[in-house]
Amino acid sequence: MNLAIDLGNTSAKVGLFEGTTLVRPPERIDVAALPAFVAAARPDHAIVCSVSGDAAALRETLRPLVPSVYVLDYRLPVPVTNGYASPETLGMDRLAAVAGAAALHPGRPCLVVDLGTCITYDLVDAAGYYHGGGISPGLRMRFRAMHTFTARLPLIEPEPHAALIGTTTRTAMQSGVVNGLVAELEGTMSRYGAQFAPLTTILCGGDALFFETQLKGIIFVVPELVLLGLNRILLYNVSLT
Repeated sequence: MNLAIDLGNTSAKVGLFEGTTLVRPPERIDVAALPAFVAAARPDHAIVCSVSGDAAALRETLRPLVPSVYVLDYRLPVPVTNGYASPETLGMDRLAAVAGAAALHPGRPCLVVDLGTCITYDLVDAAGYYHGGGISPGLRMRFRAMHTFTARLPLIEPEPHAALIGTTTRTAMQSGVVNGLVAELEGTMSRYGAQFAPLTTILCGGDALFFETQLKGIIFVVPELVLLGLNRILLYNVSLT
């Protein structure tokens, strides 16, 4: 059994796999509870990815519990060709998501749109070459920025399917942010699709379900994409040993 860990500051999203199959829904658990979780699961291999937590320290914690533990960084071999010009600065969750997309749709160009704190766009082509992508402010970051950098705009929660024309300050903010982001997403996907056809678009991240029904065209929502990619990278490295 394999364990994939997407590590945050205080919690981690974890997935257990038999081969390429996720054996149960991913779980989010406190970092402090990870050793007990791992001891109970008894995986043969584990991989850790982090953009905020200390992956190396967690690896040392897990080593007595797991026969082999990998940390995803820019030096670890991956089953895609990384064309990023500064691989040491690339968020490893982005690389894992790309590996997951390439595994789910081999031989097809894929655009991964991760709708989290920031929105990231990442393109892997049909040959498995990762080109890079873009980074944009996320949904809640946009609302918070308007509140933080103005004197009177309130901090509000996003609502799906915002009216085009806002008739109050709050509904005008909803219109500007939500409809603006829908336009950004559809426009960006269209431009990638014109260059890399036929393009498969995959949404992941915390706000993927928020936008799923608001976007035109055929898209796939795969909330566990990063974990799937981590497992694919883990299997690739195990095969090299």
